[in-house]
Amino acid sequence: MELVQMYESLGLSRAVYEYGEQVLASLESRFAAVDQVAEYNQAKVIRAMQENRVDATCFAATTGYGYDDVGRERLEKVYASAFGTEAALVRPQITCGTHALAVALGANLLPGDELLSPVGAPYDTLEEVIGIRPSKCSLKEYGVSYRQAELLPDGSFDYDAIRAAINEKTKLITIQRSKGYATRPTFSVQQIGELIAFCKQVKPGVICMVDNCYGEFVETLEPSNVGADMIVGSLIKNPGGGLAPIGGYICGRADLVERCAYRLSAPGLGQEVGANLGLLPSLYQGFFLAPTVVSGALKGAIFAANVYERLGFPVVPNGSEERHDIIQAVQLGSAERMLAFCRGIQAAAPVDSYVTPVPWAMPGYDSEVVMAAGAFVQGSSIELSADGPIREPYAVYFQGGLTWYHAKLGILMSLQKLVDAGLVVLP
Repeated sequence: MELVQMYESLGLSRAVYEYGEQVLASLESRFAAVDQVAEYNQAKVIRAMQENRVDATCFAATTGYGYDDVGRERLEKVYASAFGTEAALVRPQITCGTHALAVALGANLLPGDELLSPVGAPYDTLEEVIGIRPSKCSLKEYGVSYRQAELLPDGSFDYDAIRAAINEKTKLITIQRSKGYATRPTFSVQQIGELIAFCKQVKPGVICMVDNCYGEFVETLEPSNVGADMIVGSLIKNPGGGLAPIGGYICGRADLVERCAYRLSAPGLGQEVGANLGLLPSLYQGFFLAPTVVSGALKGAIFAANVYERLGFPVVPNGSEERHDIIQAVQLGSAERMLAFCRGIQAAAPVDSYVTPVPWAMPGYDSEVVMAAGAFVQGSSIELSADGPIREPYAVYFQGGLTWYHAKLGILMSLQKLVDAGLVVLP
């Protein structure tokens, strides 16, 4: 048939294609459930845009100080409406998710305060922000202390340890929704809500912030709907819909977001400055498309889990679990398999498909990292990509795909490279 021939022209063998079709035959109901969530979230975004009277004047470019930027202000109201918060800071001046988190933490923690992570160690790039690994301008350097409560062996919260860790200095609790470079489960919005309720019962005035990266629009609720005082994320992940070329967001309580704006720009200026430089059409349209784009990435993650689980590889989450983010971890057991997997993802890309991914020392990480991505936006994790640190248990983290069909091709090409190298045998 023509489709098989097209895939063969891209380097995919008939055997790998047919194996993939066998896996897909069992996923119809899972995909239908993903589509239902996407439909709900699409309506939610449209409602937020309508409520805030988005019109063509919102797309006008501003320069310089960006005073009286109606489109910028209305976009922030759209985010606040969609995520159910009092206020939002949505800016292209926020360079990445780590930057957004650093702004939120730095704005709301003062010397003598303590930061608590009740979910174990944070994502690698936050270690230097906090000061776990020494760095200039870290929170530790400014007199903010840090402690963490480890998760239980099954990946659940250790409530006794969390209660013991909360003290008179605890000002802010940071909850990482996604797994990062770990093989623990991603937390559901319901689990996060239960954790927040517990923490506020122990200390009512404590600020609870959720690193929402990779989780937006995966469920019908967001952490801000279940008690989070702030949620933070990157626009080149889920909410940018693949169109946002840069940016980040912080949504939450108005007083906390105001402090974030002062930290991002300057005291006294806050949200009044920050030109949009003509990026607003991409930010609006990306947010509009995000629920559908996320649904394609979720289908790819579910497909990847089932493809590799049936071949005997440990996967997190497994092939039948509910999804709470777009990331799929596959424990491949060797650096050789990791590199072959990433070569397949790269070979399926529309951009830089001819490039060979190799491990290298990346800023903010303590191990060499291999990254495969042929993205229209550099580092865009909502686009098809795979990466991981070259260390035990040699897990690769697959995510993204602006369309389900691209995600499917990438997964099958990753398997093709493993089969070609003699590292996997098809059943």
